[in-house]
Amino acid sequence: MYNQAQIIQLQDLTKEYLLNPHTIEITQLKQLLRFHEYQYYVVNEPLISDFEYDQLYQQLLSIESADASLITADSPSQRVGNSLNQNFETIPHLVPMLSLENSYNADDLNDFDRKAKEGAGDSSIQYCVEPKFDGASISLVYENDMLVRACTRGDGVAGEDITQNIKQIKSIPLSIPLSQYGLQQIEIRGEVIMSKHSFARFNEKLKEKKLATLANPRNAAAGSLRMKDPKEVAERNLDAFIYHISYVLPIKNGTPSALLKTHSGSLELLWNLGFRSPQKEKKLFHSIQEVIDFCNVFETERDNLPYDIDGLVIKINDFALQEKLGMTSHHPRWAIAYKFKARQATTILENVEFQVGRTGAVTPVAKLKAVALGGVTVSSISMHNEEYIKEKDLRLGDTVMIERAGDVIPQIVQSIPSLRKGNEKMISFPTHCPVCQAVLEKEETEAVWRCTSASCDAQVVEKIIHFVSKDAMDIKSFGEANIRKFYDLGILKTIPQLYTLDFEKIEKLEGFGQKSMDNLKSAIEASKTQPLFRLIYALGIRFVGETTAKTIASQIKHLLELQDMSMETLQSFEDVGVKVANSIFQYFKEEKNIQLIKELESLGVNMIQTEHTQKDGNLSGLNFLFTGTLVQLKRAQAEAIVEAKGGHILGGVSSKLHYLVVGEEAGSKLEKAKKIATIKIITEEEFIQLTSS
Repeated sequence: MYNQAQIIQLQDLTKEYLLNPHTIEITQLKQLLRFHEYQYYVVNEPLISDFEYDQLYQQLLSIESADASLITADSPSQRVGNSLNQNFETIPHLVPMLSLENSYNADDLNDFDRKAKEGAGDSSIQYCVEPKFDGASISLVYENDMLVRACTRGDGVAGEDITQNIKQIKSIPLSIPLSQYGLQQIEIRGEVIMSKHSFARFNEKLKEKKLATLANPRNAAAGSLRMKDPKEVAERNLDAFIYHISYVLPIKNGTPSALLKTHSGSLELLWNLGFRSPQKEKKLFHSIQEVIDFCNVFETERDNLPYDIDGLVIKINDFALQEKLGMTSHHPRWAIAYKFKARQATTILENVEFQVGRTGAVTPVAKLKAVALGGVTVSSISMHNEEYIKEKDLRLGDTVMIERAGDVIPQIVQSIPSLRKGNEKMISFPTHCPVCQAVLEKEETEAVWRCTSASCDAQVVEKIIHFVSKDAMDIKSFGEANIRKFYDLGILKTIPQLYTLDFEKIEKLEGFGQKSMDNLKSAIEASKTQPLFRLIYALGIRFVGETTAKTIASQIKHLLELQDMSMETLQSFEDVGVKVANSIFQYFKEEKNIQLIKELESLGVNMIQTEHTQKDGNLSGLNFLFTGTLVQLKRAQAEAIVEAKGGHILGGVSSKLHYLVVGEEAGSKLEKAKKIATIKIITEEEFIQLTSS
């Protein structure tokens, strides 16, 4: 429908408009909306984020509301969806599938509440709030207890027949006990999703087959519904939430269930019928302020869910009031979607910088045209390694989709090759260190290129930064910026110099008053008495994390005992395998490392194991590992309970593991543990019972 030149032209116009929203004519605005709807609904390759599309759409509504004469029959505002993919048969919905009006702040919700109360003539409205699932909308029809058809949302009036594909989703029953609730026919709506865990596992399979990975769970779910082979759909392990009953036909002389008087009741009915409805997720509120407060809290918790959501849906709970309020041609007046801050955006990959870490690892960092995302401005994103660049086919000048989710670290989701103009450039990975020019090397088993010079300025600085960090020696008041400043000025060139700083020079620097000096001196002095495991971790030995550092510390009395230990002895420690043992062994064979340790000891840094794991707790001698998302406890809390009761935390699944505690969306650790008969697999609830005695 659109050729390459048209796609690029329309995308350029989109970006120009988003920067200057008052410079476009309404005819062009409608054209842009039709184009992006086509890319989303038909091609299934969106070129802008949902938030950016909403900006276009909201501007159109604003223009048309100010001048009704500008509304045309073919305006995107006059229909609820867009054209369908002609590869599937089109079937009409029993009741049109309308869109929801979107809101982004408390003012929008207060305005919705005001209009609802005025229209309903009722000042005491109860609201039902549920997650807004980020997937693909579907409509299902059951007759005489059997699933008879399933279709996509389509243009809202008719959708594509995807019945065979829907039958591959195990959370959608093929038959339901409609007759028990006095019903002969029912039309229901929901969202097909792919959980975060299923998405990650499916992408791993694609990588193993050397195939392109999927961009995100939402696109994966939407693309799955249009696949030609239902067997391929089944492989994607899709799920579905059913959240709305749009039509019911009672059995002749039958009485429909009393649950069909409220929306919350309908969710309960759907649950009773065997669907995964948001029955457990829904919340009821008696004021819009309670709704607003809940939206603000829930937005901070969204990443703890096993599936993606992009907001919350607020509905008037009483069906009689819903009917009284009615709907516009586009959306119901009794519901509104509260959209969370944007988590995706498109921007330009302008440049790549190569940074060197404390282990010599060279990391490419994308320099982007600054873009607002999730409440912050993003201009830099790590691209991890050379393989990452090749896998995502990233080039200088590319338009890229970026995302900020989960741990709030931005990432590049994908490049958009269809927007290339021909002047994009391949990204060349360096052969020499960008800081010291030493030759870069890469081990066969790794994807990372490393600088081979231990004296590389970048590595030295990063090692000092790691040494003072919170989880290591925890030298407060000594931030990364100060370390870099001191290094450049020649005040701090090695780790031991942390304990011999020339404070006379430092106090002459701008920003260092007496209080700052006193705090820094106190923090440095306090670090000398840190427990041994912190020092071991602070040394930055490859593959030795906090857990392994605790294991090593528990097996020795003095740090330099490790100098005389064999590989076999090191491997006898809990959770220390060949790779970790070899790294420790090689570290303590380097004379410069021994000299570093001796110099730190001469400066008063603790080298002796003074802390001992409690041995008389009810978990004494037992090894634990956690996988998946815990609901009642945070991971750190659970691990602290184990250690406080004499147990030990392992870093991975092995024959030394006694208990694997499994949370929601457990990963590969669970599958591996199932193959070892001696490992006891327990739930979080069983863990709490085990540790409460």
